[in-house]
Amino acid sequence: MAVLLWLLIPVVAAVGAALWGSWAGRSRHKTGDVTELSGYERFREAMEKSHSGT
Repeated sequence: MAVLLWLLIPVVAAVGAALWGSWAGRSRHKTGDVTELSGYERFREAMEKSHSGT
């Protein structure tokens, strides 16, 4: 019975590592490029405004 317990420890560790790996590798981009592009456009407009007065 003790042998089965020692074999169970690496199995549980492997399952935990697989779960953690799938969680860590998930895609975090939910909004897509639309939000990033609109933010970049606002940045460009702000830079143009700050340089047009000087």
